Parts: sequence; C-alpha cells; structure tokens
Amino acid sequence: MKISARNVMQGRITKIVEGPVSTEVTIEVGPKVEIVSSITTTAAHSLGLKNGMEAYAVIKATSVMVGVEH
Repeated sequence: MKISARNVMQGRITKIVEGPVSTEVTIEVGPKVEIVSSITTTAAHSLGLKNGMEAYAVIKATSVMVGVEH
C-alpha cells in the first residue's frame, strides 16, 4: 500500500462498535496507545474488519485542535 499521508501507524484492531450508519474502530498502535476512528459501517464491512486483525491508522488532517482544563 502506498499513500500520500505522512502519518501512518500500523497496529491491531482491539474493538469494533458497529452502528447502523457509522462504526467506531479502535486500533492499538503501541503498548497502551490506541487510536479510535469513526468510519461508515459500509466501509467497515467492505474492509472485512475483525478484532485482532492488523490494520493501519492513516491520519490526514489540515489542523489539530488543542484544549486544556481550567
């Protein structure tokens, strides 16, 4: 797989929460480091996602927001 995104992290799917329209996919990319993505349920089915399978978190963003507690 070759893509233009610079932020690609390999990991394992640890959790899938499927809804009627969107599916939440959790990928563990390092010890105790997880990335959670919301994708369409159609895309999740098309990719054949299953717990424990290898997957890639691909991050392509134009901005990153930062927040702090007051």
